[in-house]
Amino acid sequence: MPHCELAPQDKAQLGRQLGSRLAKTYGKKRFYTTSQVGESLRSIGSKIDVHCWGYALFCSPGDFLDYHASLSESCDYAAMKSEMVSAVTDGASDSWFAFDLSWLEWPDIDLGSIFDF
Repeated sequence: MPHCELAPQDKAQLGRQLGSRLAKTYGKKRFYTTSQVGESLRSIGSKIDVHCWGYALFCSPGDFLDYHASLSESCDYAAMKSEMVSAVTDGASDSWFAFDLSWLEWPDIDLGSIFDF
């Protein structure tokens, strides 16, 4: 199922809720598996048509692409991750963003204020 469009504030809310759930459930990790992200998305009550945005933010590029290939879907990991990071950080990432960075590697951002640790 292709991802749906989300307003930046909805992307930010999804990213924050999902990041908080992942960190509380699985600890702080560079990337999470698609199974861990999927379970966490379901546990926060996220609608399935927005799950792709969560996978883009918290899965490795390879896992994201493998997951979508298994569904015969094609989603742009770099573009989606860039949009999610920009939304979650309120645009603070726009000047340095690299699509393969884990959320733990985002520079100069107080993660405690983004995710509810």
